[in-house]
Amino acid sequence: MFNKIIQIFKIKDLRNKILFVLAMLAIFRLMANIPIPGVNKQALETFFGQFQTFRLVNLFTGGALEKVSIVMLGVGPYITAIIILQLLTMIFPQLEKMYREEGEAGRQKFNQYGRILTVPLAALQGYGMIRLFQRGSFPVIGHLSPFLLLASISVVTASSLFLMWLGELISEKGIGEGVSLLIFAGIIADFPSNISRMISLVKTQHLPFYSYLLFFSMMILIIAGVVLFTEARRNISVSYAKRVRGTKVYGGASTFLPININPAGVMPIIFALSILTFPGMIANFLSGLGGKIGKIALSVSNFLNPEINLLPHLILYFFLVCVFTYFYTAVTFDPKDVSENLQKMGGFIPGIRPGTSTASYLSRILNRILLIGALFLGLIAIMPSVVGRITKIVAFQFLIGGTGVLIIVSVVLDTLRQINAQLEMREYETL
Repeated sequence: MFNKIIQIFKIKDLRNKILFVLAMLAIFRLMANIPIPGVNKQALETFFGQFQTFRLVNLFTGGALEKVSIVMLGVGPYITAIIILQLLTMIFPQLEKMYREEGEAGRQKFNQYGRILTVPLAALQGYGMIRLFQRGSFPVIGHLSPFLLLASISVVTASSLFLMWLGELISEKGIGEGVSLLIFAGIIADFPSNISRMISLVKTQHLPFYSYLLFFSMMILIIAGVVLFTEARRNISVSYAKRVRGTKVYGGASTFLPININPAGVMPIIFALSILTFPGMIANFLSGLGGKIGKIALSVSNFLNPEINLLPHLILYFFLVCVFTYFYTAVTFDPKDVSENLQKMGGFIPGIRPGTSTASYLSRILNRILLIGALFLGLIAIMPSVVGRITKIVAFQFLIGGTGVLIIVSVVLDTLRQINAQLEMREYETL
């Protein structure tokens, strides 16, 4: 372990990449501590005490929402924009063709559309959050003049776009996936304060000893399950035909095609949270208008609030995670493309004909795997709420959560794989 760390910092290129990522994360954490004007700290504590659901949203912004900072939206608008575009690929064939068939140029154009869509979404979410904080008899944000309101929305929107740019910059010039690393950095940075808050909440509850024992046992099982399913794979045997060129024989080797049991990673949970949070924010804002619109918005807000209707919230959350697991995998993993690539390289699955038969076989295997992966992700998403209801300890549900653990484990393992790949590549270069 220590030898690898020493080896990492001996390689100049790899060292520079890691230092670059750390510098970008430091900039993000600096921005997370810059509040927008007019914030009442006492009212802010009261707000998060009343609306515990926002603590889960706060987890993904690294505490930026709790501080009402200029980056309080995090990378949420960008993620929402990508979700919308990926959903539209199922409706508009031209958009699907651009994403799948036009190669890297098509992907870049698709991402550019995502960046453009992020601007109105960030402005809308920023306006909704500021108005939400201004509601009530003891508002978090006091009255803002039209100029200050416009300035605050502009700063929040620009900061969200800046985080989007930071994430893409990390993916391009650093190590790991930029957006995931920003979310990871936010969770880790707020982890000590979340632990201390959880301990203080547990002390005030005065529950029997078996509740704490059951709580920690289930927490360890959740962490172990996350690690197990993140690393689990289904290996499909692949053989390569022998090719004779002159006096030399190429190929003839056997290997395997690994497919993760959880191929979608943590993205379905992030997608589901974005879908659940965004309508709730809009409904919270519209419920203050009064009249029929206000009543409808209030009923929607109450329906999506887990503190009022926990069971419908959990069912909807579980359903969305399962649906997005299938959807995200369908967008990112195409059995037909894999089959064509295998055929071009002279590879085949023993007992399966190349081409359409191979694609059908891969689809059948993938659907079976996805069933397990989708159910696992859905359980991980709702398990903290179930644990909180059984043990009466709700701190784990809103302060850390199985989703946070899944993100930490997934990002750490993915980043370590990329670092190991870089080290192995350097070893091959020296041979």
